[in-house]
Amino acid sequence: MAKVKTAFLCQHCGMQSPKWIGKCPSCGEWNTFIEERIEKKTTVPGQRIPEPVSLGQVESRDEDRLVFGDEELNRVLGGGMVKGSLVLLGGEPGIGKSTLMLQAAMQNPSGRTLYVTGEESERQVKMRADRLTSDTHDCHVLAETSVGRLLEQLRKFRPSLVIVDSVQTLHADTIESPTGSVSQIRESAGELMRYAKESGVPVVLIGHITKEGVIAGPKILEHMVDTVLQFEGDRHHLFRILRCLKNRFGSASELGIYTMQQDGMHPVHNPSEMLVSNYDDPQSGVAIAATLDGLRPIMIEVQALVSSAVYGVPQRSTTGFDLRRLNMLLAVLEKRCGFRLGSKDVFLNIAGGIRVEDPAIDLAVLSAVMSSEHDVPMQPGTCFAGEAGLSGEIRPVNRIQQRIAEAERLGFKRIFVSKFNEASLQESSPSDISVVKVSHIDELFTRLFETA
Repeated sequence: MAKVKTAFLCQHCGMQSPKWIGKCPSCGEWNTFIEERIEKKTTVPGQRIPEPVSLGQVESRDEDRLVFGDEELNRVLGGGMVKGSLVLLGGEPGIGKSTLMLQAAMQNPSGRTLYVTGEESERQVKMRADRLTSDTHDCHVLAETSVGRLLEQLRKFRPSLVIVDSVQTLHADTIESPTGSVSQIRESAGELMRYAKESGVPVVLIGHITKEGVIAGPKILEHMVDTVLQFEGDRHHLFRILRCLKNRFGSASELGIYTMQQDGMHPVHNPSEMLVSNYDDPQSGVAIAATLDGLRPIMIEVQALVSSAVYGVPQRSTTGFDLRRLNMLLAVLEKRCGFRLGSKDVFLNIAGGIRVEDPAIDLAVLSAVMSSEHDVPMQPGTCFAGEAGLSGEIRPVNRIQQRIAEAERLGFKRIFVSKFNEASLQESSPSDISVVKVSHIDELFTRLFETA
């Protein structure tokens, strides 16, 4: 017989406590403990116990994958969705999670797809599908929130792909807890995980995120699934980024880029060309950086505006860039190069609405600020890849060859890099782009504006 008892569970991280606690010792959140019923299952007599196997006896083979018509989705998944895997997709409300997965469901080339909706009606899903495409292939929709009834339908229907929107709406009848609680999410995900492994059918769970930007529900949910994807972007901008946070069957450093349009998500195969503007006349305060997001090289446009502070206290504002790092770079310019920016407003913007954390764009930020301060445009066809140190030195960055190749592919004539990348540059083959090596910010300023 099963032993039934109650315990207090944190609704944020899933920590269990025998009594109520005001502040969770694990995640630090307040008033998140709720009493829930806990069922401990006893061991069944005669149950088979697995025995250890030599690693050399384990057969190694390539995983069977479900390949979609969306190349960006296949890239992030490591070449396609592995059959029998459990995938968790998170993102802000309205960012396009349901749209992306409904497109994938209708583009499934391997047969019937079941789209399970717990937040919308079947008619609402149909309205979105008509907006995306007129050909729904073999996609079926089911409005269901009970895990037990859902598993019965899955065993009878036998789909090739299951998409659940969303996991927070599911509930198991065996758990006496409200829908969306830690116990319900954990039990529902566990049941779907067992179904995926036993049947070999991949299952996608769409999840909500918290105000901090992390996937809602217990942290154990991310450990249970095979792949965790995050859909990022600003609803007021054009681009969306599908980022891989965890992947047991491939690289976790891949990302896909989309544009949100009226007829759905459109993959961006060459984001550098869309992120870099083509000006008829050179503009001051504009610099192009060769950055890496995951394993993908991207050319981005850094815009800076330096003006006199009219309100007494200088303002520092950034969009898509860390404000603290901008303050550090401005301090380096003032201390090491003699720029007087203490009484100036400095505004920095990463064009396209994307957010960049690669330190290799430091060189582009410094160049854009210097260009705006002196109101002198840079020579056309110039880009940058380097990190700035506190003593004013230009530090090397990783995978410099890939950055140079991307800049050369887009037609840039010269790229500024760190002199300390020289060991990596010696291995490169001759190219049409001029590689300018600098070791200090003073040298960067001299070389950059010597012909301006």
